[in-house]
Amino acid sequence: MKKHYHFIAIGGSAMHNLAIALHKKGYHITGSDDEIFDPANTNLKKHGLLPNSTGWHPEKITRDIDAIILGMHARKNNPELQRALELGIKIYSYPEFVYEQSKNKTRIVIGGSHGKTTTTAIVMHIFKQTGLDFDYVVGSSLKGFEETVKLTPKAPYIIIEGDEYLSSPIDLSPKFHHYHPHYAVITGIAWDHINVFETFEKYKEQFIIFGEKIEKEGKLYYFEEDKNVVDVINKIKNDIEKIPYTTHTYKIENGKNYLLLPEGKKVETQIFGKHNMQNISAAKNLCLAAGISEEDFYAHISTFSGTAKRLEKMFDNGNLMVFSDFAHAPSKVMATVNSVKEQYPDKTLIAVFELHTFSSLNKKFLPQYHNALSNADHSIVYYNKHSFEWKKLPEITPQEVKKAFGQNDLVVITDRNDLIKHLKMNYNFDNTVLLMMSSGNFSGIDIAKLGKVLIKPLRKNI
Repeated sequence: MKKHYHFIAIGGSAMHNLAIALHKKGYHITGSDDEIFDPANTNLKKHGLLPNSTGWHPEKITRDIDAIILGMHARKNNPELQRALELGIKIYSYPEFVYEQSKNKTRIVIGGSHGKTTTTAIVMHIFKQTGLDFDYVVGSSLKGFEETVKLTPKAPYIIIEGDEYLSSPIDLSPKFHHYHPHYAVITGIAWDHINVFETFEKYKEQFIIFGEKIEKEGKLYYFEEDKNVVDVINKIKNDIEKIPYTTHTYKIENGKNYLLLPEGKKVETQIFGKHNMQNISAAKNLCLAAGISEEDFYAHISTFSGTAKRLEKMFDNGNLMVFSDFAHAPSKVMATVNSVKEQYPDKTLIAVFELHTFSSLNKKFLPQYHNALSNADHSIVYYNKHSFEWKKLPEITPQEVKKAFGQNDLVVITDRNDLIKHLKMNYNFDNTVLLMMSSGNFSGIDIAKLGKVLIKPLRKNI
């Protein structure tokens, strides 16, 4: 008889993809949620997993269910969760269940405050191109992969993007503590998620625990140019091999990026920026650990075209280039700005950053962004004033933002239409790069259309 797994909060990005993966594996899957938006709604419907109605239905929680998979969107007092606890049904968090499904696989986990998605995507790309069979768990959609979760019975490897955020309402440990990797990476450490980790020391402690949970005689690759990473590595007492790596040597010629190899050889890459050269080094180490040769790695890295919203080029008409990037943490914002300026030193760089996360909208955390945009020719910070109400935070004034960023000439805008108007009215976009950075969506601005809108003579909302 098929095992029956019930998802509480099935509409989450990670949750619905795990539900689909388990459905494909042959399990009986049910789920519930109080709201389900696209793409989860469409994806669940496609696979016959969309609940008949929204809301919580404790009467559907019976002893016939083998286990509950609990999502972060649910609350501790969720009626279905309470019923499952009463009945003594096994309850897993998302990462706990991923581990249960991958106990017999070689687990490769990519951890770090930034660079996780790109590094994971590179490893998956190289594995795919070299014909290795593998499962995976990633945080966002990647080119060439239909879903963000794949779990099969026979794949010998699983590649996991190791998120340090909390696992479930009743499991307040970070997700990546549950994976117990054989091969792991820490790409970089910079304070984030201050709503959960109130001090930087508490945040760094999570990476120490991550290292302690690596399988005995496993390997941990770490970016030795990051002093916070080195500090963490020195405190990990696990019986593992700790292997440092550095930024891959590279060169920019005529706007193109090349990896520099021994004997004068070079390989062109479609991605650029110093932080991406660090991601390439991390991915290379993991691929070599899995038995892929250097020759094969370099043969296929040139065909890796990047990931969505990670320095993704959205528009280019010869005069104006528009890039979209997911940068939200201070270190990533600075790294992204510096990378674009390094790649296009002769172009005018307009950097637009949205304060969107709980941390970035917090007065206590805001000074962490000091000088993050200083390498841009023109800097703009955008935020939606309603975000403070939604996140239950005290409002920040434009003057406080300017002071925190350390730029008197910083432009601060709080209305999406005013942002578009400002861009149209103040720049001619001749030999210009417009860099749009956010973990949100600039209150609904379609960045894919933004370039065309900005070069049109008449104003137009998007």
